[in-house]
Amino acid sequence: MERPMSEYAADAPRILRDFLTYISTIQGKSARTAHEYYLDLRLFLRVLKHNKGLVPRGLPIDRIAIDDVDIDFLKNVTLSDAYDYLEYMSGERPTQQNSPDTEFGLSVNSRARKVSAIRAFFRYLTDKKHLLETNPMASLESPTIRKTLPVYLTADDSVKLLEAVQGEYAERDYCILTLFLNCGLRVSELVGLNLTDFQRDTVRVTGKGGKERTVYLNEACADAINQYLPHRLRPHDRDKNALFISRNRNRISVQTVKWLVKKYVGQAGLNTHKYSAHKLRHTAATLMYQNGVDIRTLQTILGHTSVSTTMIYTHIEDSSLREAAQKNPLASVRPHRQSGGKAASEQEENHEDT
Repeated sequence: MERPMSEYAADAPRILRDFLTYISTIQGKSARTAHEYYLDLRLFLRVLKHNKGLVPRGLPIDRIAIDDVDIDFLKNVTLSDAYDYLEYMSGERPTQQNSPDTEFGLSVNSRARKVSAIRAFFRYLTDKKHLLETNPMASLESPTIRKTLPVYLTADDSVKLLEAVQGEYAERDYCILTLFLNCGLRVSELVGLNLTDFQRDTVRVTGKGGKERTVYLNEACADAINQYLPHRLRPHDRDKNALFISRNRNRISVQTVKWLVKKYVGQAGLNTHKYSAHKLRHTAATLMYQNGVDIRTLQTILGHTSVSTTMIYTHIEDSSLREAAQKNPLASVRPHRQSGGKAASEQEENHEDT
């Protein structure tokens, strides 16, 4: 269950809380989306205060308070400030805050999401609240996201991954991997699953924007769930309905799921830099498409709003399609080579006369 805004945004200034309330109640954004907007905008305001010299230079970015930010502060924010922030995000921001082995510089996808939050916030201040005469972020462009073909595991590698599961929480982890590989869930969707979402051979999945869809469970999923439930840890009361429970008896977190997937990828002898939890969603979609699931059905299973998003899986090399092309009875027919230029010219002239 998502934490209420009164908890996660307790340090937010009034003007930011009003914005979060607006996107939740008026625009109908999910609680998860509002939380992500808060995190993105909190970081943006922290970096602004740091860059403008409003806090001690040695104070870590993540310890800068933002509760004093008001409209007078925001009136002085410029497009250049946003560019400086994005430069920090692309080069200096740690990718893993609490890891000593972290890399630096967030991905283009992460930066694009943060630009979206900034633009929405300043559009709200300008067009809805009329607190700004002009929108300084009106021309702020989102970083270009290069479209690439999805990375996925083969069926054999998927089996290796499942066989690598072991340890104290093996039943839970095996069930997590099985749902990823068979249902094509997003990480946030899997983490948000509740016991009450399951009914017979279906599960209700809450996707982006709070949109719900029904996903059918095959025998592998049903068996994995039945094997896991007797081993499910007894959770704290606030998470008593959560399907997957962490060792601390809370609903398992997104970061924990990402970590355990990486762990098993490594134990299976696969490339930990190439494969992640989200790649298991790609794997499920790719294997379903390659084995005959049509694109519209796949769109529904994955929860894509537009079929154009799902169409990326049609560009993956499909061995069955390649084999079908080779089995065409005309596949061995070769063009008849002309022996000389004159004969070819005469044939062209005869063709023009017909």
